[in-house]
Amino acid sequence: MPVKSVRAALIPLFTVTALLSACGDSAEPTAQAPKIPQVGVVTISAQDFLLTTELPGRTKAFRVAEVRPQVNGIIQKRLFEEGSEVKAGAQLYQIDASVYEAALKSAEATRLSAGTLADRYEILVKDRAVSQQAYDEARAARLQAEAALERAKIDLRYTRVLAPISGRIGRSAVTEGALVSSGQAQAMATIQQLDPIYVDVTQPSRDLLALRRDLDAGRLQRAGDNAAKVTLQLEDGSEYEHEGRLEFSEVSVDSSTGSVTLRAVFPNPDRILLPGMFVHAQLVAGSRSDAILAPQQGVTRNPRGLAVAMLVTDDNKVEQRIIQTERTVGNRWLVSDGLNVGDRLITEGLHMVQPGMQVEPVPAANVDNAGAANTAEQEG
Repeated sequence: MPVKSVRAALIPLFTVTALLSACGDSAEPTAQAPKIPQVGVVTISAQDFLLTTELPGRTKAFRVAEVRPQVNGIIQKRLFEEGSEVKAGAQLYQIDASVYEAALKSAEATRLSAGTLADRYEILVKDRAVSQQAYDEARAARLQAEAALERAKIDLRYTRVLAPISGRIGRSAVTEGALVSSGQAQAMATIQQLDPIYVDVTQPSRDLLALRRDLDAGRLQRAGDNAAKVTLQLEDGSEYEHEGRLEFSEVSVDSSTGSVTLRAVFPNPDRILLPGMFVHAQLVAGSRSDAILAPQQGVTRNPRGLAVAMLVTDDNKVEQRIIQTERTVGNRWLVSDGLNVGDRLITEGLHMVQPGMQVEPVPAANVDNAGAANTAEQEG
C-alpha cells in the first residue's frame, strides 16, 4: 500500500483516540449528596376549650291551649283571623246568648223572692211568729237563689268565648251557624305561644354515663354558667341567631330508645321557629384546660384502622406513633394519648417520608392556626 494511503487511513484513528482521551480526562464521576426532603410541621400545644355535644331535637310550643265551648249553643260570630296573634282575654267567638240572658233574669227574680222572704222571717222569728226552722229554710233558699244567679251569670259570660292565653291561633274548626256543646271532644281552635319556644333534644344514656365518668375522673371540668347555654342549627344548615338555655333533664330513660330528653328554651321574636321543626342543638358538656388538638391533615390510619401520626424528632428524623383520638373538634382531632406538648407533627409531605428518614422541618402552610384558638367547638 502506498505511504500516503496509510497515512490517510491512520489520521481518523488518531483523531478519535485523542478525543476519547480528552473526554476521559474531563469526565471523572462526582458523587452527589442525597437531597433531604422538606416537610411541614405543626408544634403541638395544650389549650383550653369547651366541649359541646350536638344532639337532634324538635321544637315545641311554650304553651298550647285548645279552645272549647263551656256552654251549648249556636255560633253567631267568629271574631279573629286565622293564623293571627291574639291576646289573652280577647273574644274569639260569640255563642247565641238569648237563652242564657232569660235564665239570668229568672235567677234574679228567684233571688229577689227568696231574699225578701228571708228578711221577713228574720223579723218574725224574733216575735216567735214563725218557727226557727222556717227561718233557717228561708235563709237556705236565699243562698241557693244567690248561687243559681251566679251560675246564670257565668253561663252568660261563657257565651263569649275568650282566648285563655296569648299566642298564634290556628284555623277554626267551626263556622257561624255551627252547634257546639259544653265539653265536646273537638276543639274550636288551638292557640300556641311561640315566644319563647321549647326545644326538646334526646341524648343516649350511655353518653351521659361517659360524660359523668370523665367529670368524676377529672378529664373534664364542669363548664359553670356556660353549661346552661344552648345554640341551634336549623334544618337548612343555618345558625339560629338567638342563644337558648337548658331548662331541665328528664329523670328517667326512655325504655324504647335508651335516651334521655333534655329541654331548652329559646327566644323566638321573629317566629322563625315553628312547632315540630327538626333542629340540631349544641350543648356545652364540659371544659378541658390541657386539651391536645391535632390537625386532621397530620393524622392517618394504618391497615388496622388505628390513628397514626408522623413526628419529627429532635435530630430531625421521622418517627411513627400510634395515637388515640376521641372525637373531631372542628377541623382537628381531640387526642387523648400518643401526643405530647412540644411534639412536631408532620402535616405536609406525608407521602414522601418513611419512619427513620432524615427530613428538613419547616412551618406547615396547610393548617389554619386560627382554628386552634377557638375555645368552643362542636362534636363531630
